[in-house]
Amino acid sequence: MPNDQQLPNWNRPLSKADPSIKALFTGYLVVIGIGLCMAFAQILLTHGMADGKFGLSVDDIVYSYYGNREGSLLESKLQGSMKLMANEQVRSQLIKWVRDGSPRDEWDEYIAKLVSENCIRCHGVVPGIPDFRTYDGITTVTQIDEGATIPMLARVSHIHLFGIAFIFFFVCLIFSQATGISTWIKVTAIALPYLFLTIDIFTWWATKWVPAFAYLQMVAGFGYSVASAFMILTSLYQMWVSPLLRERT
Repeated sequence: MPNDQQLPNWNRPLSKADPSIKALFTGYLVVIGIGLCMAFAQILLTHGMADGKFGLSVDDIVYSYYGNREGSLLESKLQGSMKLMANEQVRSQLIKWVRDGSPRDEWDEYIAKLVSENCIRCHGVVPGIPDFRTYDGITTVTQIDEGATIPMLARVSHIHLFGIAFIFFFVCLIFSQATGISTWIKVTAIALPYLFLTIDIFTWWATKWVPAFAYLQMVAGFGYSVASAFMILTSLYQMWVSPLLRERT
């Protein structure tokens, strides 16, 4: 068996890795950790506002994927995730217009101007979201809110599966060089993010038809977040804190 110094730099125990490898691993883990925090913040500001209240709840998930079928998608957004994009007076006028049946004459008279002043900076510029520059464009979201569409779920699912799995691969690869951890804990910690990611994506689709799956989605998101944090913090600890403690003893 080769000793630690005979192993390639990247394959040594974390506490004995070459300083350049430690710097590489540390930079990656810190940036990924910050990225995960930013992702959580983004979820709070989008899905977390689906029910009009700050903070992620089961209702937020249900409204995002199943929809709020008591009203239109536009109304749900104006009272939820888009609540901060227009003042209360503008939102009230738009909601009243939708509830009145989205009449074309009112669109031409004043609604088009309100939408232009408050919505066009995104809805008409950003690909993949409804174009509000025309009457036909905005009426696509004045119907009953049925949540996420199938094309949107397909697009976002494949992006998340490829992208997040790629991130997990390197986090898990670095963590695999940790020492002093039982094999079953290490294997479990490495496997859980992939398992929970798969469950998370599955529940997006399932919640589209069965709102109760929103509870499982919250469990999955919490699960892979905890597993990722455990691997990142353990790896950083073994690279930098563990050697210092060993030197002092």
